[in-house]
Amino acid sequence: MKAKFILAGLIALSLSSCKDFLTVVPETNLSSATFFTKESDFLQAVNAAYVPLRQIFNERAWVLQEMHSDNTYYARNVLFGAVENTENVADFAVPSANGVTANDNVLVFYRLHYQIIARTNQILALIDPINFSTADIKNNVKGQALFLRGYSYFELARIFGKAPLHLTPVTGRTDAAAELATAEQLYAQIEKDLTEAAKLLPAKAKQDAGRATSGAAKTALANLYIVQKKWAQAETVLKDIVTNDTYKLMPDYADVVSTTTGNKNNIESIFEIQYQEGSAGYNGNHIYRFVPTPITAAELGPITGTSNPQPLSGENNNVPTPNLIRAYEAGDKRKDISIGTVTLSQSLRDDKTYPYIKKYAKTHALHNNTGQNWPVYRYAEVLLFLAEALNEQGKTAEAAPYLNQVRTRAGLGASTAASQADMRQAIWRERRVELAFENKRWYDLVRTGRVKEVITAYGNEIKANPLLYYFPKGAVPPPNAFTNLEDYYPLPAVEAALTPYF
Repeated sequence: MKAKFILAGLIALSLSSCKDFLTVVPETNLSSATFFTKESDFLQAVNAAYVPLRQIFNERAWVLQEMHSDNTYYARNVLFGAVENTENVADFAVPSANGVTANDNVLVFYRLHYQIIARTNQILALIDPINFSTADIKNNVKGQALFLRGYSYFELARIFGKAPLHLTPVTGRTDAAAELATAEQLYAQIEKDLTEAAKLLPAKAKQDAGRATSGAAKTALANLYIVQKKWAQAETVLKDIVTNDTYKLMPDYADVVSTTTGNKNNIESIFEIQYQEGSAGYNGNHIYRFVPTPITAAELGPITGTSNPQPLSGENNNVPTPNLIRAYEAGDKRKDISIGTVTLSQSLRDDKTYPYIKKYAKTHALHNNTGQNWPVYRYAEVLLFLAEALNEQGKTAEAAPYLNQVRTRAGLGASTAASQADMRQAIWRERRVELAFENKRWYDLVRTGRVKEVITAYGNEIKANPLLYYFPKGAVPPPNAFTNLEDYYPLPAVEAALTPYF
């Protein structure tokens, strides 16, 4: 299988099938009747199933999962105005009526994940009768499809708490709308998909770089168990990963995120979204979405390392908060690796110095064109998951070594937490700083039942001191800020016009 994931043009695939022998399907049309007939078709199809992940992580996931927390905020530029769809998320002011919202970030996130689900459903519905050159290749393709479908449903379940559950290809308008499955119903299907994927997929050492592996499926499955507070099941899966897989912590935290051209899918990486710098269309531009503006070419150049830096205006987002910066302990190496500072000469603030996400500021050749991968699961998270699963079962002493492996790399001493309650707090804080800017914080607040407690205090902090949170003098958060502290987002309003179930 090719290592690069290529867009296969499968969006236009028809799912109609021959109802009788008189039905003639034009051989020049790309349809399920003419395309899914041989091994190479399925290899191409599974490539296409990965493609929406690039846009999801480059544009939307960090808005809905990282900036919708106390980790990052936006930098107000009053000359530019407000990017309402994004700022409503950051301000916990997503408008909702009858369970739906017009917010564009919600809509695009929803639709892209259902693209993945539609593409994997096609594969899973048609693969079994097809002859492959080897059983291992067939199992690999099927396992990837199951992983991707399970992962997309997991994301939808954690964002919305409910969603339509499609497990077979949609053949027309009549079955395009489906009743909303509950989180529990979605979790049951996710568990089934990921469990089977873990059995079918090869280990990382035997898989093409960047593709889903048995370790990725097991990690996502353990994540599911932790969300459900099935601590013993999570422990079993996580100990299997620690004992039998070959993942290790990178010696230097600066290397956990790849560069734009190297260090990809490294020894710590369990699953990451693949980007490629250049003109082929596989690139990202994360840092350009995150860096505070207005920034001159001279100010941007040291951050990006490009030979042709260009000034940026507008209003950028995902700016590290003072609240997060305070969470780092003295001597934590991760702080300076994850967060840098830049002084913007054109800023309207008296304090023209801003933090930015240095973690993704990797040197690259071309302005607004980057190739570093996005980490979805790393081995450090497996260790923290395992510490949490053990501690929640009262095995606090057993949990400590796994937590301390992560702390040691960060240049910190062993945790002093001795009680279950103290260890719980220590693990939560460690997750926040270790996994900062990797889209974990919102999910952690929801699954631990801390949204209203944490975000209320965070919102009060912003409203009490807007200058500290990057507002120019005289500017303040909008009046609806921090008025929607629900655990789940409303469903997209545009989709409500297509179904009676929203």
